Amino acid sequence: MMRSDDELTPARLIPKIDRLWALSAEKIDSIEQTSPPGSPSPVFTVDGRYTARGWTEWTQGFQYGSALLQYDATGEHRFLDVGRDQTVSVMASHVSHIGVHDHGFNNVSTYGNLWRLMNEGRIPEDRGERHFYELALKLTGAVQAARWRETADGTGYIYSFNGPQSLFVDTIRSCRALSLSHLLGHVLMGERDERISLLGRVVEHATNTARWNVFYGEGRDGYDIPGRTAHESIFNVNDGSYRCPSTQQGYSPFSTWTRGLAWAMLGFPEQLEFLATLPDEAFEPYGGRVGVEAPLLRAAIATCDFYLTHTPVDGVPYWDTGAPGLSRLGDYLEHPADPYNAHEPVDSSAAAIGAQGLLRLGRYLTSIDRTAEGRRYWQAGLTVCDTLFDEPYLSTDSRHQGLILHSVYHRPNGWDHVPAGQRVPNGESSMWGDYHARELALYVQRVARDEPYYTFFGPNAVAVPTISTPAAAMVAR
Repeated sequence: MMRSDDELTPARLIPKIDRLWALSAEKIDSIEQTSPPGSPSPVFTVDGRYTARGWTEWTQGFQYGSALLQYDATGEHRFLDVGRDQTVSVMASHVSHIGVHDHGFNNVSTYGNLWRLMNEGRIPEDRGERHFYELALKLTGAVQAARWRETADGTGYIYSFNGPQSLFVDTIRSCRALSLSHLLGHVLMGERDERISLLGRVVEHATNTARWNVFYGEGRDGYDIPGRTAHESIFNVNDGSYRCPSTQQGYSPFSTWTRGLAWAMLGFPEQLEFLATLPDEAFEPYGGRVGVEAPLLRAAIATCDFYLTHTPVDGVPYWDTGAPGLSRLGDYLEHPADPYNAHEPVDSSAAAIGAQGLLRLGRYLTSIDRTAEGRRYWQAGLTVCDTLFDEPYLSTDSRHQGLILHSVYHRPNGWDHVPAGQRVPNGESSMWGDYHARELALYVQRVARDEPYYTFFGPNAVAVPTISTPAAAMVAR
């Protein structure tokens, strides 16, 4: 199981983070040369070069969002120009895309980052530009919310690109689109001018994801252990009843695909941070604040605990906890992950996503006076950063366009590149893994430098829950 460094601090990670940003700048410049506007969206690397993979268009926002994060972290205006110009040029179709659940990935990473930077005073206030970003964010949340299917109890969920029977765990992190749209005062207009609350849809989707995609050791099936996470939950579209777990990219419905686990680890704490900014009366239609927040916190803790228990000591997981080749690795949880082993790949993108979840959960628990628990997750998150922001995961070869190596996309379909002389995928990167590593680095950098706390909803909302002394010293240093 994972072993945390209890002495690690954000400040100690700054040299690694500075190096990451220097390498990141080279990678972004290279990708812009080989993947110009109008070309297929880059998805993952093959022999170090970003390539496209037609399935759904869910990674273009990470491409241009990465440039915006680079500007945010370093102040280099040319990256702001790339991110802003390409958002204006090519991202509009993602705002109105009715065929995917990925609105938070594409549009909050681009329009959302630009809006946040303006709110933080990092880019000049421009009324027309602000309205442009806000209109895009209002619409993307409403379009996402329209992908709605009711369950047997009358609540519902945003269904995935697989169809109305499908609740993906990924979407909990993409619900940022609904949250921002609600924050901006928008609603989804339905038949006979019904005004559909986007907050209500966030609450119901998050609650149903926590209920059906996360397990709690309560005997739902023969493999029910606390924190096990299903990539997909399947419902009968005729009566809304739950049928079974499923997966598209994991090994089995009864094991845990670790990137799906990581989406939950990050999505639930991030929504808890957002909900904490809203007044109590906003929750009255949904049974009150406690009833809304409790299942989300339970899911966040369960998934983060599962990660800590089922991840090797250095904090980087293998791609699925039930992958059959793991049995040939011996006592693999008691050793650092080996991306070059001959049996099963690791997934560094799951580590990049999950680490931010551990940090946010740690901070959230500390803010509600659960300091000891909070410190446990916080130190675990920093420990993953310490591993991920260094070799063999940090890509230091200027010829390689990826930033974080040893990411996996779709192991069952065989989409990932296996290098010559190797038996499993390794040495490659993904657009989502690189983006989330940059987001993770920005998060830690801001804490280390006592800069504004990084959230997707920025500083315009009511204050994010703060960490009281003496716990503040634990997180800030």
